[in-house]
Amino acid sequence: MESDTQLVARTQSGDQQAFAELIRRHRDQMFRLAVSILGREFIPEAEDVAQEVFLKVHDAITSFRGESEFSSWIYRITFNQAMNIKARVRFRKPHLNERALSGADTGDSGPERQVEIAQRDQALAECIGTLPDVYQSALRLYYWLGTGVAEIALLLDIPENTAKSYLHRARQLLRSMLKERGYSL
Repeated sequence: MESDTQLVARTQSGDQQAFAELIRRHRDQMFRLAVSILGREFIPEAEDVAQEVFLKVHDAITSFRGESEFSSWIYRITFNQAMNIKARVRFRKPHLNERALSGADTGDSGPERQVEIAQRDQALAECIGTLPDVYQSALRLYYWLGTGVAEIALLLDIPENTAKSYLHRARQLLRSMLKERGYSL
């Protein structure tokens, strides 16, 4: 199995199969990173981010000098592209999938309890939205997407201990923000 460095060299020589292999290796992590920045409710936009990154990488790969790992380079491009999209999508309503719509009325609890749960979830979403972007990404990667700390560190291009620190600080901030709103964890 060829390394990313070997595939990059082949791609820079015009080998499109090598480029396709690079994308195949990194597309899932790119998408997960985009979702972690934009939020689960913006999956179509995260798909757009991944496509834009593929195009940008394809156009710029000849200028990639290998001063960093290819994965760090492509994840940084993904992070920047997702942040640009995030600035535009935050004023649009999120997309709802069929599971969200079908789960709206579960019947498992009374209407009062459903309202309480909806209000708590809304407060949590609002609090997460006020966190610094790197904290939001770390939380979403860890809790929503089930990503381990080592992979979070790779995706965010930070040391593993920094990823742990981001998660810890994000949880502390969320706990205090929710406590201010009258919710306990």
